[in-house]
Amino acid sequence: TAWRVLQLGGSELDAVEKGCGQCEIDQCDGSVGYGGSPDESGETTLDAMIMDGNTMEVGAVADLRRVKNAIGVARKVIEYTKHTLLVGESASLFAVRMGFPYEDLTTQKSLSVYSNWLNQSCQPNYWKNVVPDSAKSCGPYKRPGKVICEEEQTISRRSVHNHDTIGMVVIGGSGTVASGTSTNGAVHKIPGRVGDAPIAGAGSYADSTAGGAAATGDGDIMMRFLPSYQAVEYMRMGTDPMVACQKVISRIQKYSPKFFGAVICANTTGSYGAACNKVPGFTQFHFMVSSPLLSQPTEQVVDCI
Repeated sequence: TAWRVLQLGGSELDAVEKGCGQCEIDQCDGSVGYGGSPDESGETTLDAMIMDGNTMEVGAVADLRRVKNAIGVARKVIEYTKHTLLVGESASLFAVRMGFPYEDLTTQKSLSVYSNWLNQSCQPNYWKNVVPDSAKSCGPYKRPGKVICEEEQTISRRSVHNHDTIGMVVIGGSGTVASGTSTNGAVHKIPGRVGDAPIAGAGSYADSTAGGAAATGDGDIMMRFLPSYQAVEYMRMGTDPMVACQKVISRIQKYSPKFFGAVICANTTGSYGAACNKVPGFTQFHFMVSSPLLSQPTEQVVDCI
């Protein structure tokens, strides 16, 4: 969809918006758009961002409720406000002002995911150091009298399929770069949680003087390292996109060896690459590429490091 927009004369931002928007409509992988990843209260909320690598403008929304086209709303933040990020109920009110309809983001599928989770004593979840024991019960939780810190067990208790994002980097014919993301976040997240997707430099980053990058995976860990920004800076220094992606993943590995995540990178000449962290159940990363050298959108695969 994004490639077609470019071929029909649309801008790089148009391509990102329509490409990510198509995934919202298609409910890609259940992790983008409505009807997926219900939070602890059973509601689906959306995060998205879009970035213009010429002007460095960013539009983003987080914890967006009852509006399906999150990336479309993010684009309107650039076009009609002097802000960068709008959140929660207020972001939804902004969306309605911009002409987006209120719609229910819940589906039979998301209700069933939610009820199954409740029936499994709310496992897995994102609480720690609380009473009652979050590994065995649904709460409501509160702080204990005494705090006993426990190591985070990122992989063992959470599936690598708990969260994903559509991330997109578009390089125009003249080298102009745009990027964007859209996601419904981590399944069973604590209401109000915002991941890496709508944070500039974390979920994605675009700079028409260097390139663009986008990340997917465990946003709570990845956002702490601004991997997309870091990858673009590596490419600015002349690093090959594949190597730039690998360096970013290696940087996070030092602190969180078991994190689930991947990054895609592309520079202004159209070279591209990707990298991912190898964990049980996630040893390869698949991503799609469209370019003048390819007759059709082509799936690429990299082995995780």
